[in-house]
Amino acid sequence: MSKPLDLSFETTIHVRDHCMCLHVQRAARALARRFDEALKPVGLTNQQFSLLMSLNRPEPPRMKEVALLLALDRTTLTANLKPLERRGLLTVIPDKADRRSRRLALTVEGRALLAEALPHWVRAEQEVERGIPDADSLRAGLKALC
Repeated sequence: MSKPLDLSFETTIHVRDHCMCLHVQRAARALARRFDEALKPVGLTNQQFSLLMSLNRPEPPRMKEVALLLALDRTTLTANLKPLERRGLLTVIPDKADRRSRRLALTVEGRALLAEALPHWVRAEQEVERGIPDADSLRAGLKALC
């Protein structure tokens, strides 16, 4: 039998102060709120902005590619696509090479909304980065976790 773990209050404080997952989750929620607020004037959430921006490519990407980029399962991606599709910001089209696969394309309206949203995102991004001593290192460290 292994030794019981120390579940003292000091251990709780240690976990609170050192848990990387907790700090990343808290930061992610705080950032999401900031970007949601910044994008509110154009009627997008930060998640919707990221999803639409991920479609801004020379060729419409496959759903699988977008799901991987955004770290979403296909079911969640599909649920997030529906309101944007209803708003006419994107279309879901069959892949000509593989009819079972779907591609996601921005519409003219989707591109126009992204263009309108981009200055809001740029301002929020600059604000956030001003508060981080080495934003590039932080970004690289977070990418390494994926």
